[in-house]
Amino acid sequence: MFTNNAFAAAAPSLPAGFMQWYLVLMVLAVIVGTLLDMAHKGSATYFFNNWRKSKAKGGRQIGGGELVAIATETVLVDVMTSGEFCNPRRRVAHLLTMYGFVTYLVTTAIMVFGYPTPATPTPDIVPQLWWIGGLMVCAGGYWFWFFIRVDVAAEGHSPLRFVQADIFIVSLLASVTLGLAWAAAGGGVGVLFGLYLLATTVLFGSVFWSKFAHMFFKPAAAFEKRITRADGTAENLPTQNRDDPEQQKRHSMELLRDAPMDMGLGIKREAPRHY
Repeated sequence: MFTNNAFAAAAPSLPAGFMQWYLVLMVLAVIVGTLLDMAHKGSATYFFNNWRKSKAKGGRQIGGGELVAIATETVLVDVMTSGEFCNPRRRVAHLLTMYGFVTYLVTTAIMVFGYPTPATPTPDIVPQLWWIGGLMVCAGGYWFWFFIRVDVAAEGHSPLRFVQADIFIVSLLASVTLGLAWAAAGGGVGVLFGLYLLATTVLFGSVFWSKFAHMFFKPAAAFEKRITRADGTAENLPTQNRDDPEQQKRHSMELLRDAPMDMGLGIKREAPRHY
């Protein structure tokens, strides 16, 4: 089961090149959906306007070497290790889902385009990695959905509650789960295959309405944030900490003027589960 290319098994029952064209259409759907999302929300316009405003504030010039270093740090910390997450469980769940999804997508493309029929035997490692990627998505995704979502963990809402913001994670889990179930059943063309294609079409065709496009915006936003910190503009936010005398003067409360940086756990002392 774990070394079987289910896409090749289904190929004899499908029109020639069906899966290849389907994947191409899904890629185009993501591109079109992302562009529409950018136009609707003005994301690119906001990003470049903010960039120009930052330069106009007269921050120090950043050299090419420092720019490369900032870009490298952004990729390593914000993209590859999801450094923006403070909650370690949320971070692990996100990394499982992200790397699982990437592995799952890449191996799907390899099997569909490189080994499309039973006549071209697939190396065992490719479907094995496909299974590992899919299982990683399920582990991270279901963990997040049932135990980590803030409206479930902190607000007491039902795990079955569904809103528009959930389109991405629900369609992702449905697509991968149905794909694994279809492959476990031996591949071929049937009800499971049809449901798998339906869920996958919703995943890639709903970019305009879901959070799919955020994976393209977040690295850009993280890079811009690091740039503004490096050039000193810091998006008009204070850069000093509470130990800095100038920062202490900003507090209207006398108590906070002499407060140390670490004042204990505060509201983080326990998880918010008092619903």
